[in-house]
Amino acid sequence: MRKRLRFVLCVAMVALVGASAAAAATVTPSTTNLPFTAISAAAAKQAQQAPICPNGSVCYTPATLAQAYDFPTGKHAPTGLGQTIVLVVAYGSPTIASDLAQFDAENGLPAPPSFTIRPQQAPAASAGSGAFQMWAIETSLDVEYAHAMAPGAAIVLAVAASDDTRDLRQVQQEVIPQYPGSVVSVSFGIDEALLFGGEPQTPAALDQLYLAHVQTGGTIVAASGDLGATGSLPFIPGAPITPSANYPASSPFVLSVGGTMGAHYPFGLWVDGHYGAEQAWNELIPVAPGAGASGGAPSIVYPAPPWQVGLTPTTMRAEPDVSYNAAFNGGVVVVLGGLHGVVGGTSAGAPQWAAIIALADELRGDRGGQRLGLATPQLWAIAQRKSNYRQDFHDILSGSNALGGPSSGLPGFNAGPGYDYPTGLGTPDVAQLIKDLSSGNPASFHFDDMLQHGSVVRRGGGHLHFGIGG
Repeated sequence: MRKRLRFVLCVAMVALVGASAAAAATVTPSTTNLPFTAISAAAAKQAQQAPICPNGSVCYTPATLAQAYDFPTGKHAPTGLGQTIVLVVAYGSPTIASDLAQFDAENGLPAPPSFTIRPQQAPAASAGSGAFQMWAIETSLDVEYAHAMAPGAAIVLAVAASDDTRDLRQVQQEVIPQYPGSVVSVSFGIDEALLFGGEPQTPAALDQLYLAHVQTGGTIVAASGDLGATGSLPFIPGAPITPSANYPASSPFVLSVGGTMGAHYPFGLWVDGHYGAEQAWNELIPVAPGAGASGGAPSIVYPAPPWQVGLTPTTMRAEPDVSYNAAFNGGVVVVLGGLHGVVGGTSAGAPQWAAIIALADELRGDRGGQRLGLATPQLWAIAQRKSNYRQDFHDILSGSNALGGPSSGLPGFNAGPGYDYPTGLGTPDVAQLIKDLSSGNPASFHFDDMLQHGSVVRRGGGHLHFGIGG
């Protein structure tokens, strides 16, 4: 039987290998064991002024995130005008159009110039996990926050018929070529050892697709994962408990986004309308497996791309490249089915980094330049210039991505000065970063060698389970 890749939301690792898919989550005010923490409309409105949610928890809206990460404001600030952001999900959400309209109205945002839903035209699989509600949450998160942080950009929602690998691959092959130069956000992934050992044709096909897209001036952004340095391997009987990078975040053609949380947790990211401090995302959560942490590890497949050589602790591709707030207690407020809830994970960072790239691409266009395309080389070049690095990035210096914390016994890495596996180069000061990203020429490389995968750890049998957010 064909291996099937099933997705669950980052903070709900409720379907593990050998287990059946979890029952669909529902949005109910008193639920505490689901990834979508429901809050009242009044609480959502209050969070627009300060990131305080019921019971002393923390939650962010576009306004408070824009303050924390210094998104540009004012009459002449970029909005992503003239750019397109493509968001890839499975199943979608039947209420996403009305939810986006409600979200915009409540947050004082204009409607996007266009919002296009592109369902898969040629289904490639007969069935998926049926996790409709969890994908509906992901759909609201991706659409609402990509739009909120780049409100002038057109939004395209690419919806796979199911979360089977073949359908997710097929919908990307159908939709992405239709939007050359777009910024694509992918908030899902799987351990390299599982994917390359069980279905290597999927990354082979997607790498070709992603390479073709960056050559049009487009950018691919992916979440690094939500189960720490070891991904899902600790939950698979007989699997070696070793560091594991996630695909597609580990692809050399992808900008990979890890996770942070406020310091001192759960507060600290936003302080009196400004940036405070962050640490690597690693927190206990009220759902199985009981913890969430930023994905990040060296690849076992891809050698280090030219822009990383000598700048990381490995000779292999290191992921993530950058990071963003991913806390569960400290998540973002979304609208789903007309109700409000809070959700976290690296799923939240990928669409917002896609928005940041759209802002930079607008500025580049204003100056007569080309779009960034493969954005990672320029980000890494900025990080090598100390003065630029200090003003463009928040270098995250503390925390670990050993799932459950350093005392869990699971492998992980510590955050520290410069690049590290939990947080990459760090989180953005957006106004400063896009100034530097808007200048200079896009990087040009010969990519043929990057398409030749190295040794692959092979595993047999069982189902392969994705986590939304990685």
